[in-house]
Amino acid sequence: MTQVKTGDTVRIHYTGTLNDGSTFDSSEGRDPLEFTVGSGQIIPGLDKAMTGMEVGEKKVVEVPSEEAYGPVHSEAKQQVPRTEIPDHIPLDIGTQLQVQTPQGQTVQVTVAEVSEAEVTLDANHPLAGKDLTFDIELVEIA
Repeated sequence: MTQVKTGDTVRIHYTGTLNDGSTFDSSEGRDPLEFTVGSGQIIPGLDKAMTGMEVGEKKVVEVPSEEAYGPVHSEAKQQVPRTEIPDHIPLDIGTQLQVQTPQGQTVQVTVAEVSEAEVTLDANHPLAGKDLTFDIELVEIA
């Protein structure tokens, strides 16, 4: 049977869960996820787990935060005066917004805290600092 090696394009079905058992992503009801092993298209911990798998094989992969979305960086959180945010922008905690940096780059941020005077925006990936578990099935090696 053929085993996955670096450079192979694979298709997998997966369910990703957090330590509390809640699902953060899944391919259920969708086409399998397709990527090239070793190309950096997916998080490193899941990418490494693919090597040696055979079509039809299933396994559970535990990915520590360092091999997923990395640690939470405090410098990625920024307080913005509430007066600088237009009134029509929703400021509910957890709301995701896009902001533009002074260099013109678009960055995805999440509203982390809201006070009378300021809003804390967090540019960390929502899964930063979290250990992840993936239940995967190798569907195809292309």
